[in-house]
Amino acid sequence: MEGTDLIPAAVFEFNSVIVREPSLSVVNGLRAEDRGSPTYEGVKAEHEAYIEAMRGAGAKVTVLPPLPAFPDSVFVEDPALVFSEGAILLRPGAPTRLKEVDAIAPTLHDMFDVVLRLADGYADGGDVLTTARGVMIGLSARTDRVGAEALKASLEKLGRKSEVVATPEGVLHFKTDCSLLDEETVLTTSRLTRSGVFKAFRQMIVPEGEEAAANALRVNDVVMVGSDFPRTIEMLDNAGYRVAPLKTTDIGKIDAGLSCMSLRWFNDKM
Repeated sequence: MEGTDLIPAAVFEFNSVIVREPSLSVVNGLRAEDRGSPTYEGVKAEHEAYIEAMRGAGAKVTVLPPLPAFPDSVFVEDPALVFSEGAILLRPGAPTRLKEVDAIAPTLHDMFDVVLRLADGYADGGDVLTTARGVMIGLSARTDRVGAEALKASLEKLGRKSEVVATPEGVLHFKTDCSLLDEETVLTTSRLTRSGVFKAFRQMIVPEGEEAAANALRVNDVVMVGSDFPRTIEMLDNAGYRVAPLKTTDIGKIDAGLSCMSLRWFNDKM
């Protein structure tokens, strides 16, 4: 997408957010490595603080009920993508998560005039980074080439440019290692920087040992960052960003971060 025009609308301007309450089964969520089990109370507390941070940043939050049959359903960004132009129902790469798409579909049909659905391959929302230059789709263990190409076609129907990029080996999702800080700046890890995917951006690299901090989330003028990463928080503070530290200790044990717990868009009908 190098050389493409910037999207006129600010990519951080959100007034609408969808989240889903964690269920008691969240303690059985998927995990790529064993870092201990979270507690329901811990995940619930982190999720409630997340909702309050969203409201504090100026967004209206729609809270969906828990889905006990789907432990990972609190992470609503993987089965769907939302934009001002419409929504896309995805096909998560983990077989146990495929039916989450049908669970969230009625809500999106109620809220969006245009709802597309991925028909082929697999694609997780955690592999999708929306920038002012276009949408980046990371190939990973959860997003394959067929799904990425199908997603490109759906994004084109919404008037969005996109490109397919590589996720470093051993990294679950593309956004595990990156997030957007402003129209020209990404927060990323050394391993993702070495891939060259962000050569068109200014890059801020998280300190060694705080790689999980790269999954930050900007909502309006607030940058939400895991509170377990003090050096990253200090770096962003010194760079002039308005930082909101949020606890992510328990959700981090089930392969999650800040971006995956919400669907965010600007609703021009509000």
